[in-house]
Amino acid sequence: MPTPDDRPRICDYEGSQYRTEFWEGKGRDYEDRVERIALRKLLPEKGKRLLEIGAGFGRLTGEYEAFDQVVLVDYSFSQLRYAQEMYGTSGKYIYVAADAYHLPFRPGTFDAATMIRVIHHMSDVPRALGQVRKALVTNGVFVLEYANKRHAKALIRYAMGKQEWNPHTLEPVEFVELNFDYHPVYMRGALQNAGFQMKRSIPVSFFRIDAIKSRVSTDVLANLDGLLQMTGLHYTPSVFTRNVATGVSSNNLTTENLFVSPENGDELVREGDVLRCPRTGTRWAIREGIYDFKAPLDE
Repeated sequence: MPTPDDRPRICDYEGSQYRTEFWEGKGRDYEDRVERIALRKLLPEKGKRLLEIGAGFGRLTGEYEAFDQVVLVDYSFSQLRYAQEMYGTSGKYIYVAADAYHLPFRPGTFDAATMIRVIHHMSDVPRALGQVRKALVTNGVFVLEYANKRHAKALIRYAMGKQEWNPHTLEPVEFVELNFDYHPVYMRGALQNAGFQMKRSIPVSFFRIDAIKSRVSTDVLANLDGLLQMTGLHYTPSVFTRNVATGVSSNNLTTENLFVSPENGDELVREGDVLRCPRTGTRWAIREGIYDFKAPLDE
């Protein structure tokens, strides 16, 4: 496995009550609605296998019903257990605890992938995007959401001298530990360098202001946001993009053996509730129906 020095910092939601402390009953129905509107505009109508990176407790997993199989990846084992309780263990949904910098999948095993409310926690964007590209087939669709550095509030605060960092510069800004905003031009370049072509970009959450959300109904705001998403005015705190994998890649969409060693890419052998790399002997556990690649059993 990569050494600690080789592993980027990871935002770990293990043991957190993210579902109940951030989403359910916390005044974010508007955000949830408009993100679903944008996602539905960008997703393929159907597909073989979708990779959901940073699935968390499965808030958006139900949007992928048109795919034959959905693989949920999150670094938090406890969040995946919430998702498992919701979607079950029929085989349509596969649950994998792993970090996005070392995905344990055979190249070309997905024809679609999503990463929503995730990349803003990543200090090494090129590395994360490279892992997604490797997992996709050529022309696979990748829906990425990112936090926009050039959103209206940041522009106003900077112009008034109430914000030190410059929203016009291209480099990412870490405004809180492991919370990054990205300039749209930076993100387009990062995607291109990773082997993606951006086909569409949608501004989302025009009304993410408590004073507005408390006075106007969620239905009205969501409908207005859905219309404004078509304007291309990228001054919102969130941006959704549809990207297509370019170049030549493997096509393993029909395989049922998804997993390879995240340390060397070797095929793994299943032995009961353990996956083992024959060459190195490294083993990873399957716990309660969740494939646990956070750390080998022998560490």
